[in-house]
Amino acid sequence: MRRWNGWGDEATVVELPAQGEAFLAELIGPGQTLADARLEQVLARVPASRLPAHPLICLDAEERVRHARGQSLADWLAMRSGEFGVFPDGVAYPESAAQIRTLLAWAVQHDVILIPYGGGTSVAGHINPQAGSKPVLTLSLKRMSRLIEIDEDSLIASFGPGASGPQVESQLRAHGYTLGHFPQSWELSTLGGWVASRSSGQQSLRYGRIEQLFAGGTLETFAGTLEIPTFPASAAGPDLREMVLGSEGRFGVISEVKVRISRLAAQEDFYAVFMPSWQQALAAIRTLTQARVPLSMLRLSNASETQTQLALAGHPRQIAWLEKYLALRGARAGKCMLTFGVTGCRAQNAVSLKQAKRLLKGFGGVFSGTLLGNKWAENRFRFPYLRHGLWSAGYAVDTLETATDWSNVDNLLNQVEACLRDGLREEGERVHVFSHLSHVYGEGSSIYTTYLFRPGNSYGEALTRWQRLKHAASRTIAEHRGTISHQHGVGRDHAPYLALEKGELGIAALQALSAHFDPDQRLAPGVLLQDAP
Repeated sequence: MRRWNGWGDEATVVELPAQGEAFLAELIGPGQTLADARLEQVLARVPASRLPAHPLICLDAEERVRHARGQSLADWLAMRSGEFGVFPDGVAYPESAAQIRTLLAWAVQHDVILIPYGGGTSVAGHINPQAGSKPVLTLSLKRMSRLIEIDEDSLIASFGPGASGPQVESQLRAHGYTLGHFPQSWELSTLGGWVASRSSGQQSLRYGRIEQLFAGGTLETFAGTLEIPTFPASAAGPDLREMVLGSEGRFGVISEVKVRISRLAAQEDFYAVFMPSWQQALAAIRTLTQARVPLSMLRLSNASETQTQLALAGHPRQIAWLEKYLALRGARAGKCMLTFGVTGCRAQNAVSLKQAKRLLKGFGGVFSGTLLGNKWAENRFRFPYLRHGLWSAGYAVDTLETATDWSNVDNLLNQVEACLRDGLREEGERVHVFSHLSHVYGEGSSIYTTYLFRPGNSYGEALTRWQRLKHAASRTIAEHRGTISHQHGVGRDHAPYLALEKGELGIAALQALSAHFDPDQRLAPGVLLQDAP
């Protein structure tokens, strides 16, 4: 069963190894544990619903609790403390586009705010109800998860928007296909959510980001139904898909998604290579990307992340042998782990692997084979569960991400890490920070940064510490040529920084679109675009 106050399935537990706990205690101090609230305590705080009865709407208190928060660290602290704040007044479960349209009309009739809800994995405040005089209805699309059809000549599949990552892949694999979109939230996040937030999957180097995979679909709005046909390409004016991609529920509710799919690959392997230094690693991954070697995935951990991964991996004896081997080959302190994947037919993969090996060896790369690479692939969706293990040991963990041009990658990464590392210095607290480049392009790369800190002696103190760190890093990104989000979206948390990126005219254009499709501003107010003062 899914956890009500954290990530994923209750049966999945990822504990912090003893040596990992000792590693963190040495870096930032002994853990500080806080007491967790019980579900019964939270249920007792859920107020009576302000919504009139409707056959599509559930007013059950536990359902409202389970749809009140996302998965940001602020959400985590609210859930663990039991201080949720505002709950939705009800949760609707439409099963068709017609039922979505019915709920939109009903919302106008009863003056209701609507929050579109996919998998509830938002880490930027997309789905949290806000305090106000109007009742709030969360509109869950989980029952619209079916594969509708596959056009096997065009390789286009049509889905309901509520299909989760496993549901998408299992339904396609039964026919010999894959979408190939694997964000870290893949276990819970949904196809409609990927489109609405401009998601990026871990193998985007082969399959493309969601904007390359999104072929068309349907958006239900207060102004009517917007149908977006599928074309391989078109010069007939601006692309209407761009009004749906990244719209984050402000313009309408996605009721159908058409995506470009691929036939299943015959072979897939992942490899780990250790680079002697960050500068050599950075030059290598940039060169490899710009040479367009046909790989499916490239990920580069900086020295701090590499050290942390090895410390938290468990199996200290095997890690010690690996360290000795790498030292003999010239990868010592400061080494960086680069992971890459080859996916396709065996002949193509053999050529790709040969090209990658030759190029990386030219930068001093030390190959460790497929053991660590395939282990990464096996466990890549388990990292969000580690937050539970860290929390039990007394540590808070959060992530943030951006993207920038290659000429600015090193500078921006260092700026972000420095502001986080020093963010709690005035309190005498240390912050452990590490980063990786997870999505690479010819012109630049994403930067994904993780930071760990002690929560303090109360939930209020933990939230204040997170707010200080999050704001400092977001401001640093906005002021140093980074996008405020490469893959997590804007939500409410990043909305204050969006104007710096889009400019006054760009924000005005987005506001005009929102007013056109949702004149009363009932859909996810405050998300993406800040409310007018």
